[in-house]
Amino acid sequence: MNVKPYLDSTYLKTASQAGLSEAENTIVVKNAIAEAVEEGFKLIMIRPEHVSLAKKMILDADSNLLVGTVIDFPEGKSNLESKIKEANEAIENGADDLDFVCNYEAFKNGDTALIKQEILIGTQIGLANNKTVKWIIEVAALSDKEIIQLSALIKNVVLSNFKEEDYASVFVKSSTGFYKTQNGLPNGATIPAITIMLENASPLSVKAAGGVRSYEDAVEMINLGVKRIGTSAAKAIAGGENTTNQY
Repeated sequence: MNVKPYLDSTYLKTASQAGLSEAENTIVVKNAIAEAVEEGFKLIMIRPEHVSLAKKMILDADSNLLVGTVIDFPEGKSNLESKIKEANEAIENGADDLDFVCNYEAFKNGDTALIKQEILIGTQIGLANNKTVKWIIEVAALSDKEIIQLSALIKNVVLSNFKEEDYASVFVKSSTGFYKTQNGLPNGATIPAITIMLENASPLSVKAAGGVRSYEDAVEMINLGVKRIGTSAAKAIAGGENTTNQY
């Protein structure tokens, strides 16, 4: 199976997280973009400040590579006004996909009204600008019951407020890949979590991110029914290698 059309090649570290200078980190970003172009992946997923750079490089290469970015990353705790501002800036800079971090802590605390509002408004902004919208629910922070409930909440908001032809442009996504777990527990996509998401988000699509570390993992996720896979080791995975990358 050719997994490349499913892969969102990902680099989301800041310079400080990577232990690099800003200039050095920008070189890493440029290399990631160039590799995604060369390998024919679906998308390059980068931080908002690099979207304009990616669009220029892709245009210069006459490539069909998509550009995705994260909104309110990685904790999702910002207010709705801040999320809207960040999303609009990403759109202006040319992002094709907007991966919002859902305020999962507010959800866990029972504030479903806030969650419904951010899902509605964020999705409206994306779809109105012909963008793909993904909602990151951070499965490692949730119980199985909460994964069920949050996946279903997102689905119900979309089904209640948007047209059927819009459904394919809205995803529920497993993880940021940056969540800190205890005792070495998985911090991203697992087969049980993805299965729960698929069962409760349908007809919305699911993106598996965090924890896909081999070609076999990718194929298993695709066979389960995921439509996109986020990984910082896309080339290795597509080439049949295993990786220890955390997201």
